[in-house]
Amino acid sequence: MQTSGNTPPGAEIDVVAAVIWRGSRFLAVRRPPGRPQAGFWEFPGGKVEPGETLEQALARELDEELGIAPTTWAFWREKRHAYPHLRVRLHFFHVYQYAGLAAPREGHELRWLAPQAADVPFLEADTEIVALLAQGPAR
Repeated sequence: MQTSGNTPPGAEIDVVAAVIWRGSRFLAVRRPPGRPQAGFWEFPGGKVEPGETLEQALARELDEELGIAPTTWAFWREKRHAYPHLRVRLHFFHVYQYAGLAAPREGHELRWLAPQAADVPFLEADTEIVALLAQGPAR
């Protein structure tokens, strides 16, 4: 989840997040050094820009971060979370199919995780989502 450094303190921003599936595993990305909350894992995605629909933001973010284009996806759920420096409204999508080969374009580490064995440290906003995925398919 990338966010811009020019967001006013206390503001709530809209963010898209993709649960990208490859078989029974989902893709997690690790925040690179030098970024806020470096070392934590998260779902790919980022800030919705002014004038963008959620779907447009999803496509743009996945292209920028991973070089892929979602071809089959579905909105799953919305979740609000307040960090000390930022409030986010996350819009989670399941991405079932995509064009391209997922590769890190922004210094991220990538890992395909089985939901029941996702034992890496996720961002606070994502831990509930990971727990829900471990309960079984949400398709």
